[in-house]
Amino acid sequence: MVTKQQGSDRAARARLVASPGGLDAALENGELPARVDVTLSEALVLGLLRQGVRRYVVVLGHGSTELGEVLRVYEEAGAVRTHSVRHEVEAAHAATALRWVTGEKAAVVTSIGPGALQALSGSLTASSNGVGVYHIYGDETTEDEGPNMQQIPRPEQGLFLRLASVMGPAYSLHTPAALPTALRRCLNAVDHPYRASPFFLLLPLNTQPQVIRGLNLRELPSGAPPRLGAAAGDHGAVARRLLDAERVVIKVGGGALGCRAELEALADLVDGVFVMSPVSLGYVPSSHPRQMMVGGSKGSLSGNYAMDHADLLLAVGTRAVCQADCSRTGYPQVRHVVNVNADLDAATHYNDTTALVGDARATLRQLVEAVQQELEAREKTPVAGSPWLRECRARRREWEAVKEARLARPAVFDPVWGREVLTQPAAVRTVARWARRVGAVTFFDAGDVQAVGFQMSEQETPEESFTDGGASYMGFASSAVLATGMSDADWYGVAVTGDGSFTMNPQVLIDGVAHGAQGCVVVLDNRRMAAISSLQIAQYGADHATWDGVPVDYVAWAGAVKGVSAHHGGYTVDSLTEALDMARAQGGLALIHVPVYFGEDEAGGLPSYGRWNVGNWVEDTQARRHEIGL
Repeated sequence: MVTKQQGSDRAARARLVASPGGLDAALENGELPARVDVTLSEALVLGLLRQGVRRYVVVLGHGSTELGEVLRVYEEAGAVRTHSVRHEVEAAHAATALRWVTGEKAAVVTSIGPGALQALSGSLTASSNGVGVYHIYGDETTEDEGPNMQQIPRPEQGLFLRLASVMGPAYSLHTPAALPTALRRCLNAVDHPYRASPFFLLLPLNTQPQVIRGLNLRELPSGAPPRLGAAAGDHGAVARRLLDAERVVIKVGGGALGCRAELEALADLVDGVFVMSPVSLGYVPSSHPRQMMVGGSKGSLSGNYAMDHADLLLAVGTRAVCQADCSRTGYPQVRHVVNVNADLDAATHYNDTTALVGDARATLRQLVEAVQQELEAREKTPVAGSPWLRECRARRREWEAVKEARLARPAVFDPVWGREVLTQPAAVRTVARWARRVGAVTFFDAGDVQAVGFQMSEQETPEESFTDGGASYMGFASSAVLATGMSDADWYGVAVTGDGSFTMNPQVLIDGVAHGAQGCVVVLDNRRMAAISSLQIAQYGADHATWDGVPVDYVAWAGAVKGVSAHHGGYTVDSLTEALDMARAQGGLALIHVPVYFGEDEAGGLPSYGRWNVGNWVEDTQARRHEIGL
């Protein structure tokens, strides 16, 4: 039990760490003694402050009351901010978006049991996209006096720790004095320079209020883990391979962020072309002459052409997710891979690989130097306007023509709506271009919205848009807009989401108002889960159980929440643009409902050029993979 004096001491500590310089300054000037008596929950908050965590996205319950009390005191002092929300998945997504877009850290806090399971599920987006987020869950008591309400109902120890450990690095604070070790492991995970991930801290109900006597605050760890240097290896031999190849494709993954100059220089030297992943759009501008855009199962005509016809693959910072490399069939003519990655498993994914395990930017710099030296030794200059580049650029022009043909008919008659409505390509490009014009950040949700978003991309810089290309978690985009109300920075978020995704996580309508979000949720409504309907039709000629006959008035729904401006996007590009302008001008949170087309008319969507190891495509895809042998 925290005594009155301990509560007074807690408030005084909170005021000290809220002062300029924070915890470290208070320790350095002697205002805060190094040894203190604090509960585990307060020690955790102090430790996270030392790691730069000042925001907590919470759904509190009986499994987090002591931690909630600490947050109350520290928030009153101005040391932290607490954002209470209505769903744990939303909390996980908002914290992920905040870190992903701005770099600002946040911790997700839940109670024991179902709430923690929800947040654990939501952590898939952070895990799949390499985003470091703190997850703090209540857990069963350590004295095992009997089953705790909401624990996993089996007579075994540590079940939730085992469950969380499957999802990522985890630690149970069964012993409060182990906190410094837990926080070091936590810091190494969330601030990992190449493969950041969520970290799961489990707080048993009965250890949260336990007092740690004489905790040495200097034991609380800080300092991000170091980056690697350039990969070791015979870079001269790699340079010779790159120059001897006739058709080099450079697959740019999420780990290539910040490598634009090195990628462009190397591509010019070895006559390579770029193919992007959904998460790497903008790493090399879409306008670059060697840019072939996204390749994969839902790739572009030009991106997939480059993959299909290349004889050497230079992979940079990519995990080769199934949709990004057509379930390992994406490079049928490649006979050697040069794979630059800080992760050993990713670097050695393909056979016949020269794996360069190290920092991507430093390694690419060394490769540029090695290729330049090899060209000098051969007394040659880089090739300009080669047959390979001409072929690929011709396919890129074809791809742009395909998109323009779709956009030439922005509205198509839809029998469900009983009138002409916008197509998804037209709606997506309208929103994306508007967002670029006003400097907004766009989040694309899962499904058709996501695929059309990256296929229609005109992105020039990485910070223009974000999409969950790994977990493809329905509802991420809407929840991500909440991050605008949690951030120190001033920015506007636009969620482009389908009707199915929005109804899975609509809580932002309330929480966005509560926390001052600045953004707009654009609901593209085709009254179905169109991505799966289309997949079923492509494979089996009919769709099943992916739609219903229930109309929803999204404008009325959003308008029922005080503080949300609700708009109908209409049926034309102009009316949608007008709705976006109105939403931005009114400020705060807005929702725009846009009916969109689904059906057989090719103007309603975009073609796919890749393969995927699902459904009745499995036999052919797997046979191709083994025939290729890469």
